[in-house]
Amino acid sequence: MRLLLAEDERTLSDALVTILSHSNYSVDAVYNGQDALDYLTAGNYDCAVMDVMMPKMDGITVLKKIRAQGISIPVLLLTAKSEIDDRVEGLDSGADDYMTKPFSTKELLARVRAMTRRQPELTDNLLKFGNISLSRGDYSLNGPEGSVRLANKEFQMLEMMMMNPNQAISTERFLEKIWGYESESEINVVWVNISGLRKKIASVGGNAAIRAARGIGYLLSPDEKGN
Repeated sequence: MRLLLAEDERTLSDALVTILSHSNYSVDAVYNGQDALDYLTAGNYDCAVMDVMMPKMDGITVLKKIRAQGISIPVLLLTAKSEIDDRVEGLDSGADDYMTKPFSTKELLARVRAMTRRQPELTDNLLKFGNISLSRGDYSLNGPEGSVRLANKEFQMLEMMMMNPNQAISTERFLEKIWGYESESEINVVWVNISGLRKKIASVGGNAAIRAARGIGYLLSPDEKGN
């Protein structure tokens, strides 16, 4: 799952990126409102966490602009302001939730999970394909022969494939969605993670296979034993 974090306080931003990444989110961080608008307009995010008071453009203005463009991703606003009128303005502008600084990181993670669960395609905490299941709660892959916890990128790649079974996903799409537009990661990181996932599916006795569609990408499909 890919998040945009828009926070101009660098120390806080770095800390939140670490916390969110540890919770298996891919995070792009920006430090002003104009960059936040540009990134969100480009799309491809599942959620945004955005400070209200930012240089170049405030968070409320960014929020109004993306909603005017029909961009409906969940948005959590962060602010040092605690007055009711400020919170009302944020919510009326299209925010899904609102947190006042300072805040608990555990609560932030809980609110992000709650917001993303409200998206229709993310309502299920357990994804299933054949005899394997993927838990969004503890990032584990489960099968008839056991369970294994997936690494961050492995989890996100398998989540994408299980949400789009029997559909090829290009290497470029994996890179864009999980590693981000500005990532310097090369194409071989996708191959390495695919190889790791294949081994872990086999280790839990899964009857699903990650197949390479030449010139197209990778897809999750039944293996020779059927699905």
